[in-house]
Amino acid sequence: MPKITFLNLPEEKKQTLITAMKREFSRVPLYNASIANIIKEASIPRGSFYQYFEDKEDAFFYLLNEMVDDFKNSFLRTLNKCDGDLLETMILFFQLMIEEEKEINFLKNAFLNMTYKIEETLSTIFRDHERKSHIRKLASIINTSSLNIVNDKELFHLLKIISTITFRNVVEKFAKDLSSDEALGNYIIELNLLKNGLVRK
Repeated sequence: MPKITFLNLPEEKKQTLITAMKREFSRVPLYNASIANIIKEASIPRGSFYQYFEDKEDAFFYLLNEMVDDFKNSFLRTLNKCDGDLLETMILFFQLMIEEEKEINFLKNAFLNMTYKIEETLSTIFRDHERKSHIRKLASIINTSSLNIVNDKELFHLLKIISTITFRNVVEKFAKDLSSDEALGNYIIELNLLKNGLVRK
């Protein structure tokens, strides 16, 4: 989490630093990022950076959490637009993720250099361990009558499975440089396998 000194910065100065951080983490993955590049572009002393963040990982996860909050809001909006149809929502949301233009290189670096901590942060879009209210909110919007689940615990695990499939397909899109149409086609095949079940009755 950023320090209180960062949160109390004038908005213009804060945005200048955020822009510099985004540029660096879009240029290279977290472990290759340089604080020197960030402070040079933001025109701040190195000491000031450490007044705002513990280290570059702290700065990276601040940006990632901000992006995840935006995605979380988009996911809820899409779910409402699709009248609670989870699978239809996931297809539209997957398109949104792979066609995100503004932060595409930041997102690409995060997915192609995934760590457990990055994956856990991204997963809160669909299933937030810290906020039980999030799963309750999703449960109230998702049309569970068409799903083969019996309670919120099963919904939680379904979302876990779907998020794993979603993230793996995003990684494959970036790693193999697939077109959006090809990536979406692969994703729909996997969602349909999930929808139709894997065992013949």
